[in-house]
Amino acid sequence: MSEPARGATRVPDIRVGSATDGLAPVSFAERPLGASLEQWIGLGAIAVAAIAADQLTKRLVSSRLMLDEKAHVLGPLSIHHVQNAGIAFGLFSSATSVVIVLTALAVAWMLWFFARSGARHPILPVALGLVIGGSVSNLVDRVRLGHVTDFLDLRFWPAFNLADSFIVVGVGVLLYALVASDRERVRR
Repeated sequence: MSEPARGATRVPDIRVGSATDGLAPVSFAERPLGASLEQWIGLGAIAVAAIAADQLTKRLVSSRLMLDEKAHVLGPLSIHHVQNAGIAFGLFSSATSVVIVLTALAVAWMLWFFARSGARHPILPVALGLVIGGSVSNLVDRVRLGHVTDFLDLRFWPAFNLADSFIVVGVGVLLYALVASDRERVRR
């Protein structure tokens, strides 16, 4: 192909219905899935709120109740000050350093996933914000104290804290959003 003559304008190569390489249809054009600034702010706000709420409640319980002391609230709910060096149900209580490393890796992976996929679903900042906030709050306690403070006791379930609740709710919201989006795709 020769250069256009001086003063002549070059006509752009436009192909309707396909990419410029002529192989990929426009309907399959990729949209960026990385998290936007607004989504990062939302994730951060939820994570910070979860950390603050969990740390505040743990400090209140630790300052008002002696270890293993209990205060009945309502029905089966009691505030029972206990310490847990492990994870759920006291598992891995003698492997605190392993739990710390695995939790830190899980939080890093969630942040990496959000950076790459934050725009996939509008509920993702909320769900991951709760999971990351709860995980980081318990991680802070494990690093600082060697254990977490659990205090919500329902008698029929081992004691837990707000961070544990945030993690469970965040995972539940995430699973619900994924199932709902799959159902929507199947309907189409």
